[in-house]
Amino acid sequence: MVSAWAKAAVLAALFALPGPALACRLALLLALDVSSSVDSREDRLQRAGLAAALLDPKVQSAFLAIPGEPVALAAFEWSGKSQQHPVLGWTLIEGAGDLLRAAETIEASERRQDAFPTALGYALGHAAGVFQSAPSCGRRALDVSGDGVNNHGFKPVHAYRHFPLDGITVNALAIGGSVPTDYLLSYFEREVIRGPGAFAIEAADYDDFARAMKRKLLLELSDRVVSDAGEARP
Repeated sequence: MVSAWAKAAVLAALFALPGPALACRLALLLALDVSSSVDSREDRLQRAGLAAALLDPKVQSAFLAIPGEPVALAAFEWSGKSQQHPVLGWTLIEGAGDLLRAAETIEASERRQDAFPTALGYALGHAAGVFQSAPSCGRRALDVSGDGVNNHGFKPVHAYRHFPLDGITVNALAIGGSVPTDYLLSYFEREVIRGPGAFAIEAADYDDFARAMKRKLLLELSDRVVSDAGEARP
């Protein structure tokens, strides 16, 4: 017969065992707007701007800041109800070469659709599915870029109500041009961002996309947020 002391010792040992090792410290999913308000020039600026931001030396250092704890990166484009398509599958960024290949893949990608409306709710629902195949990471963040408000299908609030998005921080990049930037930024702050430390920042237009995305990535990778005044804080 096993003594009560022995049973307690076994249980203590079991609880002391480490859990499954995490594959990465952050799973970061990037969502690019390809709705009809985005023309071909703007789309190229968006993809090239994202690639340039990823290869910025400060961003690269942030990706590789913790040896042995990589970031998992993926990207998709979104527009209408059923128009979400992969741009980059989940990729562990363990070295500069991984980041270079990811940036090259994004920059060389071609948009699949150009004539559909802005279905932000569907984009969020799609992102929930993409995260189902993500590596096991300490944090999960969705980075939504867009130049307009939801004008097709269910609203973001319904996506949060019906899709498994708990535990995912949703940040936003509001791109001015089609809609006044201040109005769009306010919309994203009210309707789209979600989770502890979630934030939205603005790009004046697609020519400003690379600068804004670089700033956004640095904040996400360092687990910092942006205040209403636009200043970073822990």
